[in-house]
Amino acid sequence: MLPSFLRYPIAVVGLFLMSLSTLTLVASPTISTGRDASGKWQLYRNGNQVQVHGVGGEQHLELTAALGANTIRTWGIPSLEKLDKGKPLVDRAQDLGISIVAGIWLKHERHGFNYGDPAFLQAQRDEVRAAIRRYRDHPAILVWGLGNEMEHTVGPGDPLRIWREIEILARIIKEEDPHRPIVTILAGAAVEKIRAVRENCPGIDIIGINSYGPAVLVTHALDEAGWTGPFMLTEFGPRGQWEILQAPWGAPIEPRMGEKIASYVGAHRAALADPQQRCLGTFCFTWGQKQEATATWFGMFLATGEKTPLVDAMSYEFTGRWPANRSPQLRTFKVPFALERVPAGAEFTVTAEARDPDGDPVSYEWIVVAESTDRKSGGDAEKIPRSFPECTVSADGGSAVIRTPAQPGAYRLFIYVRDAHGGGTTENIPFWVQP
Repeated sequence: MLPSFLRYPIAVVGLFLMSLSTLTLVASPTISTGRDASGKWQLYRNGNQVQVHGVGGEQHLELTAALGANTIRTWGIPSLEKLDKGKPLVDRAQDLGISIVAGIWLKHERHGFNYGDPAFLQAQRDEVRAAIRRYRDHPAILVWGLGNEMEHTVGPGDPLRIWREIEILARIIKEEDPHRPIVTILAGAAVEKIRAVRENCPGIDIIGINSYGPAVLVTHALDEAGWTGPFMLTEFGPRGQWEILQAPWGAPIEPRMGEKIASYVGAHRAALADPQQRCLGTFCFTWGQKQEATATWFGMFLATGEKTPLVDAMSYEFTGRWPANRSPQLRTFKVPFALERVPAGAEFTVTAEARDPDGDPVSYEWIVVAESTDRKSGGDAEKIPRSFPECTVSADGGSAVIRTPAQPGAYRLFIYVRDAHGGGTTENIPFWVQP
């Protein structure tokens, strides 16, 4: 654990008759927001403009820097202490030239917390103050991220209590660290929520919006709500499972990789093209892998660590260049029982064709997985459903024989393609096994 008084070595000073390493404090940067001569909102670090090319997540830090991202977004203060190559994340990011929008997790009423309880409020205020004091001198911290979707599914009571508390916490942060701006992050771009921040939270410098399907419309919502200050698109990606077509038995149909790429690129470009010039940067989600609806819905990487074409696309957006090794692309994925009700124990031949932009040979993996039944809201952790490797009877490259499971119910067939150089891709399709 890093002590709050930690100093960072920046010089070794030779002293007469002895040699000593002198540890002196790296000056904490002054970060600010303001409009430039053209009227565009900018983020400034010690007077120099910073264009945020952001990713949501704490993994793959070396690849983050190599592929053109310069900022990561975290969700809670403990993340800053996670070890990466033997160093706390906050130090490792500094070594790699990566800045951090440091998330300060605020508890949610949907998890049982009560923003009408004075004891709870005071405890959370004390936690926030302690967090700022601990990390305010670290040069990797760019912006404080005060809360994430804390207004999502609020219980009964004063509807303004969350926003009023956000303002109190923002004042605490500014008391402890007047040199960095604060972003608070909303679930979606509902006009009434943006107005609530504008009217009740003058201490908030930047508004952050998490948006998926409607992400290209975020700037219109900001206009309607009268938000004239800067914003960040703090999460964006494919259409979520809550805004997609479903199979007849209720299984959401995950977008194909090409659709996902269009969503990522479209949201990113729409935010930067804001006619009011308010966008300070974007954060694609998630720079890693997670189980949410499926194991692949929101992950820009496979669970085994390979980057997907989503990573390549965002690297191109950040740098104007493709990565040295591009991920394979799935051109066809033919499943005769896709979105169908089929008998148990039936065998089908499935095929796929992948192309690797670099001409690398690729491998194919086919796996049947039970449909997730541990559905949560707001991105809460979900259990990984059971897989059935025995359902892959045989496989030969882009062709396999799949036997449907013996037990009735909802399943998915996943295909994974890898190039053995750190690249991969995936798609899946639901099906139903009849009693």
